[in-house]
Amino acid sequence: MPTEPLSQKEIEDRLAELPGWSLDGDRITRTYRLSTHFAATALVVHIAQTQEELNHHSDLTLGYNTVSLAVHTHDAGGAVTVKDFELAGKVEALAPGHGAT
Repeated sequence: MPTEPLSQKEIEDRLAELPGWSLDGDRITRTYRLSTHFAATALVVHIAQTQEELNHHSDLTLGYNTVSLAVHTHDAGGAVTVKDFELAGKVEALAPGHGAT
């Protein structure tokens, strides 16, 4: 059964609990800065592992010392759902361990 899209209000309320995350079109997004390219790469690998565990994947972009995510739910027609916030919350919990800001 597909996950239901969140309302604009629900998205705004959930974003208020995730500093650094924002709504960009039909996705929630966040960019992290790290001290080195190696640290950024390690964070990407950790996020990829988390996405596999959740079976929910973002657009994940590795820069020199940045990692960016853009998340929405394909099986909800590309809308933002609770699945997106679950992934965002898990990434927020693991990012500081990599020195991400």
